Amino acid sequence: MTESDKQEKEVLDETTEELQPEQQEELENAANELDEIEGSDELEAEKDRYLRLLADYENFRRRTEKEKLALFGDATAKCIELLLPVIDNFERAIDAPCSDEEYHKGMNMILEQFQSFLEKQGVTAIVPLGETFNPNIHQAIKREEASEEFPENTICEVFQKGYMLGERLIRPAMVAVAN
Repeated sequence: MTESDKQEKEVLDETTEELQPEQQEELENAANELDEIEGSDELEAEKDRYLRLLADYENFRRRTEKEKLALFGDATAKCIELLLPVIDNFERAIDAPCSDEEYHKGMNMILEQFQSFLEKQGVTAIVPLGETFNPNIHQAIKREEASEEFPENTICEVFQKGYMLGERLIRPAMVAVAN
């Protein structure tokens, strides 16, 4: 018996002396029931059940947190994927000949805003000219003859930039590969 159990028993004994005989009997019965429950297998089973339930809840909480983060990442990637054709068109418009310098300057400013937005979101462009072809992030749409400038399995032309959101590929770069 621990020190706290002894103190509880002393307080209980002092309290029971002040009680009526029926109350003392009820209190003793309750104390006996409590002693039986504390040492029973039923209590141990309930404790085990409680701990398992607590662990299940904690696992559920962690899993839903991961799912929320994944869902947010998917939504961000989808939004950026829908924005990329607009950016491509701005780049094409800037590359097109134009006699109005103010118009050209305005288009550049808008494109810079788009690029700044992508950068803040963690999006990086894939412009792989001169790199080794990687089928995981590049999409080959044309083959060229290998040369001194572009050895075999090297990207010799980029038709459309690719984009990545962190480690996630949003759009592969469309390229020509030297063979």
